[in-house]
Amino acid sequence: METVPGCTHDNKMQPSNPSFIHWFRDSAPYINAFRGRTFVIHFSSDAIDGKSHPHLVHDLALLNSLGIRLVLVYGARSRIERFFRERGIDSRYHEGLRITDPRSLECVKQAVGSLRLEIEALFSMGLANSPMAGADIQISSGNYVVAQPLGVRDGVDYRYTGEFRRVDTAAISAQLDSGNIVLLPPLGYSPTGEIFNLRAEQVACSVGQAVKAEKLIYLTEAAGLLDPQGKLIRELTVTEVEQQLAQRDDIPPAVGALLACAVSACRGRVHRTHLLDSRVDGALLQELFTRDGAGTLVAMERFEGIRPATIEDVGGILELIAPLERNGVLVHRSREWLEMEIEQFCVVERDGAIIACAALHPFAGESIAEVAGLAVHPDYRGEQRGGRLLEFIEQRARQRGIGRLFVLTTHTPHWFLERGYRPAEIGDLPVARQMMYNYQRNSKVFVKPL
Repeated sequence: METVPGCTHDNKMQPSNPSFIHWFRDSAPYINAFRGRTFVIHFSSDAIDGKSHPHLVHDLALLNSLGIRLVLVYGARSRIERFFRERGIDSRYHEGLRITDPRSLECVKQAVGSLRLEIEALFSMGLANSPMAGADIQISSGNYVVAQPLGVRDGVDYRYTGEFRRVDTAAISAQLDSGNIVLLPPLGYSPTGEIFNLRAEQVACSVGQAVKAEKLIYLTEAAGLLDPQGKLIRELTVTEVEQQLAQRDDIPPAVGALLACAVSACRGRVHRTHLLDSRVDGALLQELFTRDGAGTLVAMERFEGIRPATIEDVGGILELIAPLERNGVLVHRSREWLEMEIEQFCVVERDGAIIACAALHPFAGESIAEVAGLAVHPDYRGEQRGGRLLEFIEQRARQRGIGRLFVLTTHTPHWFLERGYRPAEIGDLPVARQMMYNYQRNSKVFVKPL
């Protein structure tokens, strides 16, 4: 990779850090897109009690400094269990929910209150030479969540275990408008003055829908959703999540519960829901400011898709094909030519970036067309994107009544052979294309009947 020279105080030219520069430039679109948006982020007491909590707080403070409106919802189950053990109280559960009697409620309030104080203290750090030096972050916490008793289910009285009823969105919005971080405990308050123990995951889900959050992020003690082979699944639609939950019995209950929340949130107009491993340092930043993220993303529709190109895509296509043109893999195409021919291109867009493109050039009066300009960004090769894009182009050709496709290539003949294209001669090309053939490039010709 080419380095960019930097200047030190002694005026000697020193190489800079190209990987950092590349990352920072690539993160700029996300920084601009997220400014002024609302994120609801859930984390458990384990994230605060664990070794990584200073990094998490620093990262959250960074998001706040970038103009992101933060609503933080913290869970307290592990801390509550610790308080129970210290006081000799037995935990009682039914269907995965704690039965909260008056004595248990006192422990819950103490555990939740101690966590709130610790979190507020962590956000007050401002030591020199630390990531939060000079930070002036205000935390707002209050009786924003209204709850009601869960009542009696299956003959079991849950007592002070409650369920979400509504949230004071106006009060939360006022705090966010002032640049404050809103901190919500796993507690709710009734109009009669009672306090109820709530599931923090459900509070985050319901609040995310109520405040129309751009993102709902669950920081968990798991790596997200893994496939049966143990590989992280990075992206799922709501429909795919529902299929996974219905068909698989190897999904851990905690992950399954969060996936159910993700489905509910996305159907409730939350744009995207993320499951991240809180034990991984920097997972939150990697998920938000890199194209591939670090966890499992759930959305109503895939954030990567193939579509016809528009005039707004010209810049992205030029940036994608420029290195291949310099290396002689592709023929040079000017911006003016691309603008005139843009309707013949299709692109793969991933989170706003063009990562692959290809064109279909038909020939008037003939049932044959050329596939040209097929390019995939180096970071996304080897994952069948080029093949899927080619299939999309071929389907587009069939819809136009085209019977054959041809391609001219100097570097990837075997790739096209593997996809049903067969060697042909220059004389098999349309006459207009024969006249444009560049004998100096000496491209190989391949044809495929549709």
